[in-house]
Amino acid sequence: MPSSARVYQDAAGHWYASFVVATEAQPLPATGAVLGIDWGVKETATTTSDAHDLPHAQHGKRAAQKLARYQRMMARRKPTPGQAASKGCRQAQQQTAKLHKKVARQRQDTARKWAKRVVRDHDAIAVEDFRPKFLAKSTMARKAADAAIGATKTALLEMARKHGRTVHLVHPAHTTMDCSECGARTKHALPLSERTYACIACGAVSPRDKNSARVMLVRAGLNPAGAEGVRLPGALLPEAA
Repeated sequence: MPSSARVYQDAAGHWYASFVVATEAQPLPATGAVLGIDWGVKETATTTSDAHDLPHAQHGKRAAQKLARYQRMMARRKPTPGQAASKGCRQAQQQTAKLHKKVARQRQDTARKWAKRVVRDHDAIAVEDFRPKFLAKSTMARKAADAAIGATKTALLEMARKHGRTVHLVHPAHTTMDCSECGARTKHALPLSERTYACIACGAVSPRDKNSARVMLVRAGLNPAGAEGVRLPGALLPEAA
C-alpha cells in the first residue's frame, strides 16, 4: 500500500496520480568495468568508453520553430490588464505548455536510456559533480539548457541507486587542466576553443574531454586499467583542488 498519494493537473491539462511506495534494489551482475564521465555542451557526456558517449540530442533546438510560433500567438492574443484571457489565448498557452512538456519528456527518455546502458555495463562510475547553473549567465545558456546536464546526472544517480552500482562524485575544479597520465597540471587556463589536451610534463596528447573523463577515474581512486582507453594503472593522483 502507498504511504501517500497525490492527484494533480499540469499546465498542459494532463492529469496525473502520484504514489509513494517502498522500493527494493535490483542488483545487476558484476562486470569488472569502471567508467569516467565528463559533462559538456558539445556532447552532453564524454566518457572513457567511446561506446557510452552521449551526443547532444538537441530536442529543444528541433522544437524551437514551433515554440516561437506559439509564443507569437500568445503575444498577439494577450489580454489587456483587468480582462480575462480569450479562448484563443488559452489555447496558445496550452499548446506552448504541451510542447515544453514534450521536450522535457524527450530529454528525460534520452537520459534514462543512456543511464541504464551505463549502469548495466559498469560496476563503478566516476562522475563530474557539475552544477550547470553558472552556464545560465553565459553565451552557451540556451545550448547548455538543451543539453539537460542536470536531468541526465539525476537519471544516472537514480539508476545506479536502483541497481546497486557505485557512483563517485568528483569535484570539477581543474579537471580540464590535469593530465590523466602523470597528474601534472597546466600552468595556464585552457580556453573552450582548445579541444586537444597536451601535457607539458609527459607529452601525452588526447582529446580534452576524454582526458577529463580519465581524470575522474583517477580522482575517484578507481583503477583506470578497468576502463577502455586508459593504460596507466599507476597514474599519479593530481593535487587536491
